[in-house]
Amino acid sequence: MEPLTDPFGRLHDYMRISVTDRCNLRCIYCMPAEGMEFQPQDEILSYEEIAAVVESLAPAGLRKVRLTGGEPLVRKDLEKLVAMLSAIPGIEDISLTTNGMMLPAKAELLKEAGLSRVNISLDSLRQDRFSMITRGGEVSRVLKGIEAAQAAGLSPIKLNVVLMKGINDDEIKDFISLTLNRPLNVRFIEYMPIGSASDSWRQTYLPLETVLEACAEAGWETEEADMPSGNGPSQNRRIVGAKGTFGLIHPVSDHFCDNCNRLRLTADGHIKACLYWADEYPVRPLIGDPEAIRSQFRQALGNKPHNHEMALALEQKAQSHTPTARRMSQIGG
Repeated sequence: MEPLTDPFGRLHDYMRISVTDRCNLRCIYCMPAEGMEFQPQDEILSYEEIAAVVESLAPAGLRKVRLTGGEPLVRKDLEKLVAMLSAIPGIEDISLTTNGMMLPAKAELLKEAGLSRVNISLDSLRQDRFSMITRGGEVSRVLKGIEAAQAAGLSPIKLNVVLMKGINDDEIKDFISLTLNRPLNVRFIEYMPIGSASDSWRQTYLPLETVLEACAEAGWETEEADMPSGNGPSQNRRIVGAKGTFGLIHPVSDHFCDNCNRLRLTADGHIKACLYWADEYPVRPLIGDPEAIRSQFRQALGNKPHNHEMALALEQKAQSHTPTARRMSQIGG
């Protein structure tokens, strides 16, 4: 069967699936201060519908799936979906992006159901600051979630840190210190203008050269490191002698679109071939017709731009397409 490729020859074997737009936190870069109007439950894809989409794409080369949200673990019995996906022939890897708050109760169940690994969002190690960024979260619960993931055998564990100027950039050394004696993978991610390209975003944006400067200040010698398991656009390094690694993800300053292999399925059943652009294609009405589903995904890929042009947004220059109005919590990252 013809593989899932776009006009630039990029092969797409990886899909990020948002299972809900709801979340138990309200992170400042993900939701507006006034909160969100969440979608009615009957507009959210059922587990059976999600599995049907994945089963339709597996013969065309889909091999890896990541479950996201919102916060995916607020969706009841998520391990049931993991088990359904792991039973689909051709699916080789199932991962999860979570804020970690509910992992202590779920890590073992998810592992048993077929989950391979987990990414955990963690933007500060200081309770007062973590509470400010998440608008009320408890960092101790996330740290317990990391421990639970390790105990369950989910590996590798990646910690996602959205780096924000004047907010958490003074914690770079603290985060990298986590990798010295533990096999953790800390990934610093540039702040992206998803759903909001206001001046406040530009004022908070920070290029990731800052991370390497912090290493030099600490007297740490770094070396290139192998990429941890999974699909990732990060440039990976380690402190010489450290058990873990750290990575730099530059979606704005040094986009990684040339090697993009990602598709996205929103919680309400729309295909997004690119995180940043507004283009979406409904797939829910086609469930039950695998060939129609594949055709819709091919149409989405056929219109996928070469890159997302976030750097132009940073410079306040004209862009070739319309950026999405959806917030990050509505897309799944």
